[in-house]
Amino acid sequence: MIEATIFAVVGIAFLIGLGVWQLDRKTWKANLILTVTTRTTRAPEDLPPRASWPRLVQEGNEYHRVAFPAEFLEGQEALVYTAGSPFRPDVKGPGYWVFAPAQLAGGSIVVVNRGFVPVDAKDPATRTDGNVRGIVEVVGFMRWPETRGLFTPADDPKTNVWYLRDPKAMAAEKKWATAAPFYIDQESPVPPGGWPKPGKLSVELPDNHLQYAITWFGLALALAGVYVVWVAGRFRRRHH
Repeated sequence: MIEATIFAVVGIAFLIGLGVWQLDRKTWKANLILTVTTRTTRAPEDLPPRASWPRLVQEGNEYHRVAFPAEFLEGQEALVYTAGSPFRPDVKGPGYWVFAPAQLAGGSIVVVNRGFVPVDAKDPATRTDGNVRGIVEVVGFMRWPETRGLFTPADDPKTNVWYLRDPKAMAAEKKWATAAPFYIDQESPVPPGGWPKPGKLSVELPDNHLQYAITWFGLALALAGVYVVWVAGRFRRRHH
């Protein structure tokens, strides 16, 4: 009896906790969608000056739309594998994000995600038309590095393939002298030939957290009901 009661109480508390967690996730997702939508639809602003970079933080600056003149360093790029992105619904199928260093007018380096290339365009020799020379006006979105998860594969610098959008790791390997805590997701211009394919961020994040919360709360209620029926049955048997 005691063991069953402990099991029921712990199980119900655990299921309720999962339901509350899903409600918290729903609030977080709604705030994220609102933030991304608001910031990415504004007119582009000037890229913050180099002196302000150490003070920039992800919560206050990510997804801001910016514009700046820069020159991509020729022959320099790092590829980040992707199976798709909830922020780029125009990207279909597996491929790579092409990260490259861009030099600003004052000499500072900012790493730019120039856009997507499919698997068969991994080799830069297959998309030489996209090698932009000279200063271009880059429009894009400020992004912060991803954090490595438990199941994120290890990067493979020998084949120039990364599995995490972490420009600091790429810069350390490639000797890119960048001090920016962020990178830029390029929106425009589209290079000749179309690859890499930049694009505007569009929020299409699934929001099923309310359904999940209802499921967990329902399971908690069901477990409570089973326990009550079981206890009532034991009392009836004892009475008889």
